[in-house]
Amino acid sequence: MNGKKTDVTIVGGGMITNDLLLPSIYHLQRTGVVGDIAVCALDSPPLRALKENPDFAQAFPGQDFKAWPDVAEAPDRKFPELFKEALAAMPPRQTVVVAMPDQFHYMVVKEALKNHQHVLCVKPLVLEYRQALEIEKEALEKGLFIGIEYHKRFDRRSLMARRDYELGNFGEFAIGEAKMIEPYFYRSSNFQNWFTCDRTDPFVYVGCHYVDLVQFITRLKPVSVTVSGIKGTFPNGNEGYMWANGRVIYENGAILSVTDGLGYPDEGAGSNEQCLTLFCEGEGKSGMIAHDDQFRGVEHSYLSGIGCAGSVFNYVNPDFYRLVPWEGCGYKPVGYGYDSVAATIQSIFAIENETADMSEADALARRQERIREADEKGIIATPANSSTNELVVEASRLSILNDGRMARIVYGPDARAELV
Repeated sequence: MNGKKTDVTIVGGGMITNDLLLPSIYHLQRTGVVGDIAVCALDSPPLRALKENPDFAQAFPGQDFKAWPDVAEAPDRKFPELFKEALAAMPPRQTVVVAMPDQFHYMVVKEALKNHQHVLCVKPLVLEYRQALEIEKEALEKGLFIGIEYHKRFDRRSLMARRDYELGNFGEFAIGEAKMIEPYFYRSSNFQNWFTCDRTDPFVYVGCHYVDLVQFITRLKPVSVTVSGIKGTFPNGNEGYMWANGRVIYENGAILSVTDGLGYPDEGAGSNEQCLTLFCEGEGKSGMIAHDDQFRGVEHSYLSGIGCAGSVFNYVNPDFYRLVPWEGCGYKPVGYGYDSVAATIQSIFAIENETADMSEADALARRQERIREADEKGIIATPANSSTNELVVEASRLSILNDGRMARIVYGPDARAELV
């Protein structure tokens, strides 16, 4: 692309940075959207792992990032405040990618806004509705774009369903179920240090994808939530919710059941298990949306186990994120995961280049106009069009910590979640 590139600093060097964010941003760098890349982590081991990833060397030859801290630092030395220095070192109006555990999102996003940076944040944006409103207000006042990486919005099957629902081809959503079970080996990862009962649960962590997706497709607002959880112990002794089941009721009376967990068998043929089914009421007939997201018609059997779990036979998902041959050097990322990352960063690139030669006042007005357009369009998740997710998070945490009691969502000037 032609125009001034946006520098990117990723705050967080863990699994999502390795599996999706950094390779997507590497590709955006070589297509002319992204300039310099930096990654900031709590300590040096994950940064070293990123730099030594053989897939990156093969797919993105010659590309690299600045590490905060340096990879030569002692592996046991921690730098909890270094991200502030990394963000302060950036020129204004670049891009910060927030890839930290959920409870740290608010702190990092606020620091990015303080330094006049656009933001791409992994889901959920924050864990409290008031924080989402605060971020929305500050970002709009400063003309800073915030995208939230609810990548299921960019799955073509989701976009098809949204259009057909808008056209009335399904009828009105009445009842449905969703499921997302992540791999068992997550329990032995860094999850065991932060995925504790007092902080989060599977419904909040992955169930939020489907809660967001149902509202994305139907535009219906959730009005009450109940969540029950099953606790377990991580290898390091910390207690967390390993399984959760939630029920979300919508403004039209529709009901969605959501089952989530950290327990898909490591020996299983899929990378996880996920699906969505919605039944809808029409005039004298019914409609249905059924997405078996873990089975996409591709089966591979390898000579030896590959991937995180190392299984030999795989139900391969070609649609979320894959590195494939292309007309350029190395390999390129494809899939709705990449599309979601690219949509926000390309929007930031476009906004900055469109306003580059304007006066400060005119540039701010135009940036604010573009942000409102994205809010209204509703394809990229923004604080303005997805903050009901924070209300669901609040309601679900109230419910799960109170033995599954129902929590209702109250809308209006004093929007909140409260136990019934």
